[in-house]
Amino acid sequence: MPVFELYDDMFAPTRRLLVRHGDIVVHAFRYPAGVAALEIENGAGRTVLLPFQGQQIWDAEFGGRRLTMQTWFDQPLPTRDYLATYGAFFLHCGGTAMGNPGPEDDHPLHGELPNMPYERAQLAFGSGTEGDWVELSGLASERRAFSHYFEMRPRLRLAAGESAFDVGFEVENKGGSVLPFFYLGHINFRPANGAVITDGLIDDCGEIALRRAVLAPDAPEDVRAFHDAIAAHPAYHRHIGQDQRVEPEMVMTMRPPADADGWAEARQIHEDGSVDFVRHRPSELPYSVRWMTRSADRQALGFSLPASAPPDGRKAGLANGQAIMLAPGARLGAQMRFGMEQAEAAS
Repeated sequence: MPVFELYDDMFAPTRRLLVRHGDIVVHAFRYPAGVAALEIENGAGRTVLLPFQGQQIWDAEFGGRRLTMQTWFDQPLPTRDYLATYGAFFLHCGGTAMGNPGPEDDHPLHGELPNMPYERAQLAFGSGTEGDWVELSGLASERRAFSHYFEMRPRLRLAAGESAFDVGFEVENKGGSVLPFFYLGHINFRPANGAVITDGLIDDCGEIALRRAVLAPDAPEDVRAFHDAIAAHPAYHRHIGQDQRVEPEMVMTMRPPADADGWAEARQIHEDGSVDFVRHRPSELPYSVRWMTRSADRQALGFSLPASAPPDGRKAGLANGQAIMLAPGARLGAQMRFGMEQAEAAS
């Protein structure tokens, strides 16, 4: 299996060819703001990965449709501030904390992982039952004196002709004391007018917890009506309305059931029959967070964000026994598959 080490000086403002592997073509370039990026074309579409900044999927387009949420960020910015570079299709989130910091928390939004700098990044190429494939992997370390030390090793595989990603990670506690660890896979699709969200849950089963939005006193009536409707009837959120405003964001936490093979699946089914999907193993990540925001500036739908805990911050996670307690030298891993299926494949 050929493996290529990636180095910062491979990335220049001018797009350059790195590798051809069957129908897979990889170019390297650098955004005007300075962030190194890989553009991968695989015969089904294209994606842009950030090998040294969080190993994010910055953008994804398959079947002529852009999957990535809409924001006003037209490029990633070289910062670890989560809201200062906001627009990726997929981010690893978590670390010593995850989610929104509570009143007694001091951690950054979604922890250390989203824009973590990577000291190593590699591309591997191979062929198997799924055909030719390319895989990005890397190594990042998070160290804080008198506190914690862990290593993050993600991997992302894309096969030729496919419109879905296989993503996994392994984290290792390199410190000398127990590490409370949190994780969330932030997969940010664009909501489609007229689409329907499906999953394996029944809306009144008690396994869906809605975080009630705090509305401003002068919130527009349509915004207030949306949140009131969801609070009264959770199933209301499953039908994506025509240019419906969702401000502030809608957040739900779910405990999805696994199928006979151990996977949980959620979908956004478009009017044309195409499907966006997320699959993960509840035995690895027992929660799924559902998140949506829609405004003139943002169009984003995380209909399934696989997670180790609700996104309520470190203090709440520890108090509720939802942190994963990693002993010194212990490792934790999980895997996900997400992307889109064309109408003929989805039927």
